[in-house]
Amino acid sequence: MAAALPRTLRLATAAALLLAASCATTQERPPGPKVNDLDIRGTDDISEGDIKDRILTSETPWWGFWPFGGPRYFDANAWQADLRRIQRYYQAQGYYEAEVVSAEVKQQGTNAVSLQVDVKEGEPTRVAADIDPAVLDGLPPEFRDEHRARVLADLPLKKGDIFREAAWEETKALIEDRLHELGYAEAEVGGEVRVDLATREAIIELKINPGLRYRFGNTFVATDANPQVPPRRIIEQVQGAIQKGDWYSETRLAEAQARVFRMGVFGAVKVNRGAPDRESGTVPVVVDVREAPFRSVRLGAGVGVDAARQEVRALGEWTHRNFQGGLRRFTVRGRAGYAFIPNILNRDKAGPVFEVTTEFEQPRFLFRDLRLQTSLTAERGLEQAYDFWGGRLQAGVIWQPHPNLSIFPSYNLQIYRLTGRVSADARVPPIVLGCTSTSGQCYTALSFVEVAAAWDRRDDPIAPREGYYLAMSVQKGGGPLFGGYEYVRLLPDVRYFQPLDADRRLILAVKVRMGTLNPANNSPTSIVTRFFSGGATAMRGFNGQRLSPLTALPTQVDEDGDGIPEAVTQNAQWDTVPVGGNSLFESALELRYQLTDSLMVAAFYDSGLVGITNFSAKGPRLFGPDHYHALGMGLRYLTVVGPIRLDIARRLNIGRGLPVTTPGYIYPDSGGCFGLGSSWRINGPRTRGATYAGAPEGLCALHLSIGEAF
Repeated sequence: MAAALPRTLRLATAAALLLAASCATTQERPPGPKVNDLDIRGTDDISEGDIKDRILTSETPWWGFWPFGGPRYFDANAWQADLRRIQRYYQAQGYYEAEVVSAEVKQQGTNAVSLQVDVKEGEPTRVAADIDPAVLDGLPPEFRDEHRARVLADLPLKKGDIFREAAWEETKALIEDRLHELGYAEAEVGGEVRVDLATREAIIELKINPGLRYRFGNTFVATDANPQVPPRRIIEQVQGAIQKGDWYSETRLAEAQARVFRMGVFGAVKVNRGAPDRESGTVPVVVDVREAPFRSVRLGAGVGVDAARQEVRALGEWTHRNFQGGLRRFTVRGRAGYAFIPNILNRDKAGPVFEVTTEFEQPRFLFRDLRLQTSLTAERGLEQAYDFWGGRLQAGVIWQPHPNLSIFPSYNLQIYRLTGRVSADARVPPIVLGCTSTSGQCYTALSFVEVAAAWDRRDDPIAPREGYYLAMSVQKGGGPLFGGYEYVRLLPDVRYFQPLDADRRLILAVKVRMGTLNPANNSPTSIVTRFFSGGATAMRGFNGQRLSPLTALPTQVDEDGDGIPEAVTQNAQWDTVPVGGNSLFESALELRYQLTDSLMVAAFYDSGLVGITNFSAKGPRLFGPDHYHALGMGLRYLTVVGPIRLDIARRLNIGRGLPVTTPGYIYPDSGGCFGLGSSWRINGPRTRGATYAGAPEGLCALHLSIGEAF
């Protein structure tokens, strides 16, 4: 609904988050005074912040009054040790002449101090020469030149670089890893560095023993007594990454371990190399597995909070991982709850919702990397513009030729009974829902094939810090497949993550998502196939699904007094509901910075578009008047189940109002934030171009959720 969530509920949500955090953070006060300030002077080449991160004594942060932190106190013994740590840290960074010149503890009142340290950095020690290629003369002559070039390429330490101990350790580890990857399973890398303080030079003496180059040998499996999973099935998965006779590679071992673990029936998996056989030049592969329980039950509960919808729900799942043998998987999962639209204090629409799914998966369907998957779902749901009963059938195969690549072609049949009920006295016309009938409810049948493909190179799918994700979904409905609608639907998705500092605390995250729904002969589309945006995981400048073409809910007035309302007069701001569109564009640019082990902040720019028509010649234009933009800030509290995320966004006044299909609709003059500053008048703007961007929605949105936005 267009009516905003009451401010009291919004403030209560934010307050609850802070209160929950305060319950999780306590600190005992030691006997020393509070540290108001810690100033390290003379840090020209080494960052003061890096030094502070590596000592125990710290100053009270400006957010010390928050529940997330508190005052920091002074300990004289720790302070003396920290002065030695500062000098040692400088040495580790190549500044062997660095010294702490003075350290002063200044009393501030009766219970606080400020600390001041002066350091003299001196000149750094630099690497005297590049690593001598002769250290790899022990490589086999037939591979020497090629492997020497690969092992010594782009090392962290080069001639003229400041000698840093971390870079030295990284260089040795990198050379050893590269040799292992090339098949030298027993390679050892050591050496020493002589630092000449007089010339400020570091002379590197690297010692490398590559050993023999090995090939993979036989695979052996160690498992529980009386295992239910035949060892041949485990070996088959290992052979997807490792073939006997291939050159030894630790990357292949890791890939084999991932393949075995993805079988889904083991609680622990370890794939290691066995003792090398120097006579045959082979390394055996040893797979150690422990079977997990084949039946499991999971229960849970959740709450969904949004300005346009609130829901409480219970969750459950039962899984049998060896159903009728052969590692077939049978799963029943369900969700039951109660939804309030727009919110629990303003129940224009409320009722029970549920979803029950049964899923069957057959591994090794036709060949090793192909799985058959079928599912049947029954559901009842409430949306802002309609409620529905529905059933979905899906049957397809999942092909995963590579750990990061999955391709899922499937056939889908979906049947819905739609009712355009918004409240006790408001209805959305069936034609707006895409129905062909004019009665109060209609039946919709979708029959389509879909191909979904994903290439996932993220380091962590839940909280990624590095890598990228590419996905594409293509649907073709109707035609020879029958069903009530003939269309093509495309939805590509691109995401990219890049750390911007060595500690991986500052992360750049980028997302671009675009969709188009092309009906045959420009025929109507069903509301269940259309695109919506807005919400915690979409365009955050709008609340859930509110970035969409809208339809208004007119107020009918009995003007002649006969008890039958016959005229529609807008003398107040009408509620609106989203009805979806045939085109979608979403983009996000986000900077995430981890302040502490449990606290992260973010700044983001989101943009989004949902058009009535698809991206044809006359469709919506990117960065045109229907493309909306928002800036925002976010706070994340990191937990084992993912970050608890609070985002607030403010939409920029670039563009025009959202399309409202109701003739004569009067837009508000201004949107304001959370109900403050919004205004509507009876002679207000009647066209999209005469109002603010994104009207009638407010200019600000608040989102509380679990998990990253993308």
